[in-house]
Amino acid sequence: MSKSAKDKPKRKIKWWQVPVGIVSFTLAAAIIYVCFIFITYYRIEDNQELDVEGTAIGNALAADTEYTALTYNIGFGAYTPDFTFFMDGGKQSWANSKESVEGCIEGGIKIIKDNYADLVMLQEVDTDATRSYHVDEAKMITSACDKMSSTAANNFHSAFLFYPFYQPHGSSNSCILTLSDAQINSAVRRQLPISDGFSKILDYDRCYTVNRIKTGNGKELALYNTHLSAYGTNGDLQSQQLNMLFDDMKSEYEKGNYVICGGDYNHDFLGNSKEVFNKNIPDGLDWAAPFPDDLIPEHFSKMTDYKGGVKTPSCRNCDVPYGDDCFTVIVDGFIVSDNVKPTYAEVLDTQFKYSDHNPVIMKFKLA
Repeated sequence: MSKSAKDKPKRKIKWWQVPVGIVSFTLAAAIIYVCFIFITYYRIEDNQELDVEGTAIGNALAADTEYTALTYNIGFGAYTPDFTFFMDGGKQSWANSKESVEGCIEGGIKIIKDNYADLVMLQEVDTDATRSYHVDEAKMITSACDKMSSTAANNFHSAFLFYPFYQPHGSSNSCILTLSDAQINSAVRRQLPISDGFSKILDYDRCYTVNRIKTGNGKELALYNTHLSAYGTNGDLQSQQLNMLFDDMKSEYEKGNYVICGGDYNHDFLGNSKEVFNKNIPDGLDWAAPFPDDLIPEHFSKMTDYKGGVKTPSCRNCDVPYGDDCFTVIVDGFIVSDNVKPTYAEVLDTQFKYSDHNPVIMKFKLA
């Protein structure tokens, strides 16, 4: 007669099986997660037509009239002066709070209005992201600037990123936002080259937009808004991005149009601003390489003739809170065709109150 099941000896778990099981489960979960990230990864189609939202107060720009343009990377509403970012060597991944995000965006809106900006190019504007508590920053801005037309182009979208482990960056949807007092008639989103390696997960869908605005003399202003790559990007890829951008701008100029490009280039815009603003230059800041002026096509120039010759940094490294020891550099600004006549340029010194960037303004006339 066989023994009953309850009479069979129970199998004992050996001590080493517990840690092996934990490690195996963790490894399997990590592999599944990485597969999920890459399977759900996709790039937005190039030459995407953008919806123009809102009705501007004007229909066209006039020649020989002074206008004000402003470019500002608003840092997804997170970067108060005390904020440090994990990808810069700091600690934080999310903004301090939802209220902090809303306060920073409201501060950016005040800057736009206080400077009577006719053309506005904003970068790192979150629409629905964990890091900014799902505040729709684009809606906040366009609602406050309700007499301007606008376009938005997604340039960073990701599935839920579990890194850093102590405060996972989460899911992100972020855009570059362009606003104009004169009606934007059409706009297109152009996809920039990005890395094919693992770093593409942190560099989703870099792009620039081309916004078309009529002028009184029958030409168009081609208004570019761009945010070039920084993290995990080599110099060759950055050159590819600039060459694509400049070829496009050159083609618009050859059509007889006016061209203005504003944005965050993630290059040292002056070429030597690292030395101008810092006593000691930290190693490894490859994202702040000198701007490759030799790539700028004929008939175009950077606007670095600042008011009174005063140079103010437009970006801080966020490994430490803003202060005397904080590394700063100019990476934001304008590049214009020679039929656009700048009369004034300035990096506004906000003491990085609302972002890790300072806004840059330019006054100009169309020749």
